[in-house]
Amino acid sequence: MILQNNFSLREYNTFGIAAKAKSFVAVQNTEELTTVLKQNDDIFVLGGGSNMLLTKDIEKLVVHVNLKGITIEKEDQDYVWVKANAGENWHEFVMWCLEHNYGGIENLSLIPGNVGTTPIQNIGAYGVEIKDTLAYCEAINIATQEFKTFTNEECKFAYRESIFKNELKNKYIITSVIFKLTKTNHKLNTAYGAIETELNDRKIGIPTIKDVSNAVITIRQSKLPDPKELGNSGSFFKNPIIAKSLYEKAILNFPEMPHYKVSETEVKVPAGWLIEQAGFKGKRFGDAGIHKNQALVLVNYGNATGAEILAVSKDIQATILAKFGIPIEAEVNII
Repeated sequence: MILQNNFSLREYNTFGIAAKAKSFVAVQNTEELTTVLKQNDDIFVLGGGSNMLLTKDIEKLVVHVNLKGITIEKEDQDYVWVKANAGENWHEFVMWCLEHNYGGIENLSLIPGNVGTTPIQNIGAYGVEIKDTLAYCEAINIATQEFKTFTNEECKFAYRESIFKNELKNKYIITSVIFKLTKTNHKLNTAYGAIETELNDRKIGIPTIKDVSNAVITIRQSKLPDPKELGNSGSFFKNPIIAKSLYEKAILNFPEMPHYKVSETEVKVPAGWLIEQAGFKGKRFGDAGIHKNQALVLVNYGNATGAEILAVSKDIQATILAKFGIPIEAEVNII
């Protein structure tokens, strides 16, 4: 455990923003994490750096949670409970599960970031969210250093939301996540997006969980840039969930607007469609821009600052609100 000062965070955020930390330490286990928390009362917690936009330097100690390890907690004939520590790379963990024929998270392949931050955002893709397989997670109270287990229900999951983004924001650090996955009779979810089309193109009639993962990876790679090649944080905005009455008002002017029913009174509108219709897809503003293949993704073409990317995002939000009357929210954390 080495403390470093004036530390560059460029390699620790997927946007590749050249912000600096006043000081930086990477912790490899819960003992080191507990020690750091006891000795410091003002910290910034950093996981995989995949869901944040750094708009300034961090004038405090940055604690990089780098806890590794995957273990089987228990299993029966049909299910296995797999524990992954917070510092495990999410996609590598998905691949590990597929290698062992454990099903339930294959639709979440190739999502950037680490395991420990997945419950915070309740990450999701192609009809699947973390809440569908999370059994419980373990976390440490930053103030007291006491460990607590949160059940799925206690996490208060919603669309890209959890208790860790709201009531308990900046109060706990997730140290591990335990997933309940299928060993047999996998429940495949192929109806969302282009998965079925991709499987048909591959002439796969009875897909395995690995086939579904491969299809998702192909689709994501065709639409989304690799953060190692082009700085980004995946989907920058949430798909807005709006009142049905607001949607009905909007389609008077935009009858082709797609939507998905959420409830009897709410619908979800694809933010990417709104952004594309507003003319932002593929646009570039200096080194900040919107990806050419996916309007939901803001990108750093090299040396954009976080403030420049934030300015582009605010321009998009203002334009969408003026054009459609629909507010859209950032999915990433603005720091």
